[in-house]
Amino acid sequence: MSANKTPNVILVYADDLGYGDLSCYGGVGVETPNVDRLLENGIKFTDGYSTSAVCTPARYSLLTGEYPFRNPKTHILPGDASCIISKEKLTLPKVFKSAGYNTAVIGKWHLGLGEGNLDWNEEITHTPNDVGFDYSFIFPATNDRVPCVYIENRRVKGLDPDDPIEVSYTDECPYEDIVTATKNPELLRMKHSHGHDQSVVNGVGRIGYMRGGRDALWRDEDLTEDFLHRVKGFISANNKNPFFIYYALHQPHVPRVPNPRFVGASGLGPRGDVIAELDWCVGELVSHLEAEGLLEDTIIIFSSDNGPVLDDGYLDDSPRLNRASRHKPAGPLRGGKYSKFEGGARVPLIVSWASHIKPQTSSALVSQVDFVASFASMLGVDLGDWAPDSLHMIDVLLGKSHIVREEIFAEDLAKSHFLRQGKWTYLQPGEGIAINYHTDTELGTSLDPQLYNMEYDIGQRENVAQLHMDIVEKMDKRIQEIKTGERTR
Repeated sequence: MSANKTPNVILVYADDLGYGDLSCYGGVGVETPNVDRLLENGIKFTDGYSTSAVCTPARYSLLTGEYPFRNPKTHILPGDASCIISKEKLTLPKVFKSAGYNTAVIGKWHLGLGEGNLDWNEEITHTPNDVGFDYSFIFPATNDRVPCVYIENRRVKGLDPDDPIEVSYTDECPYEDIVTATKNPELLRMKHSHGHDQSVVNGVGRIGYMRGGRDALWRDEDLTEDFLHRVKGFISANNKNPFFIYYALHQPHVPRVPNPRFVGASGLGPRGDVIAELDWCVGELVSHLEAEGLLEDTIIIFSSDNGPVLDDGYLDDSPRLNRASRHKPAGPLRGGKYSKFEGGARVPLIVSWASHIKPQTSSALVSQVDFVASFASMLGVDLGDWAPDSLHMIDVLLGKSHIVREEIFAEDLAKSHFLRQGKWTYLQPGEGIAINYHTDTELGTSLDPQLYNMEYDIGQRENVAQLHMDIVEKMDKRIQEIKTGERTR
């Protein structure tokens, strides 16, 4: 790479991938050679965090540089929700655009579309293209929510105007002529364990009701290659200009339906197979960059939106197969998706740059909320008052500095928070269930304060709050300061 060339940046963002789901993070019973290979010229962060144990809030922070609680709309969104990122807000893709980059989002979105009463059959007026992306090829929410269609820029791809789409998230189905998992269980090729009993698309029950749009429906088996094809195409079309790609993988989110050639690839059932498929995507991405002569000019970031879950609504045998293989998706961490324990928001984080980074492991505290300010710093972009919770950590992300964050602040599904400062992690007391029995996840909910020493208790098994009430009081006060508007540090 020439001394004055601006690097391309590709953010590869997995969905529900846990701390223990990669072999380079010590995962047992799982092989991820292509992700592991990123570390030949990359940094493995052992203490990297998203800002939430669920997807929409985490993705909001990633793109805006602010904690989810600052926007009251940051809950898990239905498939027909309005876009929760305003057109005026400075975002991560806008940072890159202002520095002359071409920008794209390809994959899962789940931050809403339109501005209310969305008509899927017309041009959509509030899409990723309105918040900083030059090109977008997405599905609207999650692969278990309708509508199961692609949106390319502002329109549903492949839609027949004579077969218009209708979508509803009402409690009762408003359409008499559609197939649902409740009425027609014989049509399912994958049974549901909880929820996912509404519209049937591609033999799988989904959340929400949909009719019409038959020619526009995607097949689960094709999602991976459809997204990868667009990523490769965008790279090839922009190989003379700097580009930023937010490559939002859908794996290993439910329903887990791998392409047939990956079926049985892992020995862990569908969840393991889609992780193998995810790993293949990373290998294909790197190979394409090499073929285009761009690998040395490209920073690749690999991470996940939140921690793992096994049974998240479908009977794909993941709990039994993972127990049999001794695979622990969260690795040594307690909890997982939805949880206030570390397994909810502490995730894999790898930064690779073939021409600049030597292989290393870092224990620096890093949050995904820092990406906005970090790349703004690298590119000389003034953020003004935007991104209040994002810190300039580019030298840490690139292995040039060990001056790290003082704290990590994140939330669980119920919007209750935890704070990590150095070796201490503090969980706010709160009301609610301690275990999500649908997913068999410990949520970290307790009426008592919880304090854990992460130096020797990464699994958060020994609550030492009563021994260190001075630390508890200090950290609880700090959470309140952040929530009342103080900037992060």
